[in-house]
Amino acid sequence: MTLRSEKMTVAIIQARMSSKRLPGKVMAEINGKPMLYHVLKRAEMTEMINMVVVATSDHCDDDTIEAFCNDTAVGCFRGSLDDVLDRYYHAARHFDAQVIIRLTADCPLLDPGIIDSVIKTFFRGDYDYASNTLVCTYPDGLDTEVFSFGALERAWREAGLKSEREHVTPYIRNHPELFRLGNMSHTENSSHMRWTVDEPQDLDFVRSVFEKLENPFWGMQEILNLLQENPELSSKNAGIIRNEGYLKSLSDDRINEK
Repeated sequence: MTLRSEKMTVAIIQARMSSKRLPGKVMAEINGKPMLYHVLKRAEMTEMINMVVVATSDHCDDDTIEAFCNDTAVGCFRGSLDDVLDRYYHAARHFDAQVIIRLTADCPLLDPGIIDSVIKTFFRGDYDYASNTLVCTYPDGLDTEVFSFGALERAWREAGLKSEREHVTPYIRNHPELFRLGNMSHTENSSHMRWTVDEPQDLDFVRSVFEKLENPFWGMQEILNLLQENPELSSKNAGIIRNEGYLKSLSDDRINEK
């Protein structure tokens, strides 16, 4: 039975080749396929999303991403490399999105069930924005943000700080007086776990998880069970700072204000 919304609900996967810490990571091979392929497939396994697309930059480095999208018949929009908010806004307009799900191409362990639950939280609460990151209780790498086109458009029009343009949702999250915000929390706090890919150690960890999980319909609980049985896996990428890129943007904001 389909649960898809009557509103055009579009997952926009943010992807670029020019990662500072691990260049080309979104096309790094995992279990015989590029990482971006796995993110797309995880998003396509959801029940609440109408369309899954990729938003990459118009820089020549990202021709590879556009070619991959063309080869796999996935919608692709190209926009600003550094003003990711602008890229997202124009991608949402291009695909007529009414509700946007923000996912990133460096999170190949996404749980489709969690994505659906955040979307349901968004609709049930009549929010402008809902996520599982306002209060972090899920492993880093299962981040899901859902917001209305109206909220995205207002952020695109009004956001001025570097951190608000390089990252899509800070303006929305930092202005609860303007937007109705909702959060989905997990019963147990697993936010210390790192399942995203920013460093070579992260890639090693994710590859190990894929090697051991044969059933394609796994989610967060199956990974938690795997790590309980194989605790040495978690040590592969322990101790790396969460959201380091956003923290760098905030630091740049403070420097530019002086």
